[in-house]
Order: sequence, then structure tokens, then C-alpha cells
Amino acid sequence: MQTSQYLAKIIQELSQSVDLIADEEAEKLVNAILESKKVFVAGAGRSGLMGKSFAMRMMHMGIDAYVIGETVTPTFEKDDILILGTGSGETKSLVSMAEKAKSIGGTIATPTISLESTIGKMADITIKMPGAPKDQSEGDYQTIQPMGSLFEQTLLLFYDAVILRLMDKKGMDTNKMYGQHANLE
Repeated sequence: MQTSQYLAKIIQELSQSVDLIADEEAEKLVNAILESKKVFVAGAGRSGLMGKSFAMRMMHMGIDAYVIGETVTPTFEKDDILILGTGSGETKSLVSMAEKAKSIGGTIATPTISLESTIGKMADITIKMPGAPKDQSEGDYQTIQPMGSLFEQTLLLFYDAVILRLMDKKGMDTNKMYGQHANLE
């Protein structure tokens, strides 16, 4: 196959992902973000990079959003939400974060492939995401892409869709968001 054929197949897989995400769960996440004092985002590896882009867009909207592990990340409190993007729901560092957030009394949300995972069971809000586990010999979702690529791509697009929904609910447009954009670059 040529590169363009691979790209077409990836886009086809992403298009099929849309119907597999429940609007009700996504709306619960949107509302929880709006009701929270602060929003904390985390993920490991590529999922973490998708989370960083999500936190950046929320900051552009004026939402108090942070990425776990950054030096400017404040204390997590009971009125806050922790959003953990994780395919497996079993990444030890993320499980530890979820346990700590739960003990503090904050809200936990997770977009994940596995609702029955440790984090999936702990979360207050779970958004079932399409994708194959990194070990594709397990699971029933087939993809031509390696490892967790389909999940990670879908996660980024899902986060962008959540941003659009937040913009809608807050009556914001792109021009208003530019007021929060970095200006020292």
C-alpha cells in the first residue's frame, strides 16, 4: 500500500470511531468540567500528549486547567476534576493518581478502551473509546495501526470535540479564545 492509502484507511477508522462514543457520557464530562474549580489532566506516553493539548485549549477558554507533573501544577482539591486518558486503564502511575484523587474526594473522569479496568471502575465518569489494546492479540477491535495509535488519535479528536461543546455552552468563539493565547513567543 502507498502512504496515501494508509492515510485513507486511518481516516476511515477514525470516522467509524464517532458512532462508538456515547454522547451522554461526553456531556457528563463537559458539565463536570464546567462545575469544577480546577481541571487536572494526565495520561502516559502519547495519551499524555493528547491530554496536554486538551489542557492548553481549556486554558485558552479561561478554564483553570493543569497537566499533572508540570512544575506549576497546584494542589488537587475536592472541588476539582482529574481527567485520565488511558487506553488500558491500568498504567500504574495513573492508577496511583486516581487513588489519591479519590481519597481527596474529587471527581475522576476517564476516556478509556476498558471500562472494567482499575481506573474505569474507580472513575465517576467513563467514556468508552474505540481502539485496540497495545497487545492486539487481545480485544475485539481491529485496526491496521500499531499499538495504541487509534485510541490516541480518537482521544485527541474527542478532546477537541469536548472543547467545541464547552465553547458552545460558554458562548465562546475562536476570537475570544485568542485573548488567552501565549503572546511572548
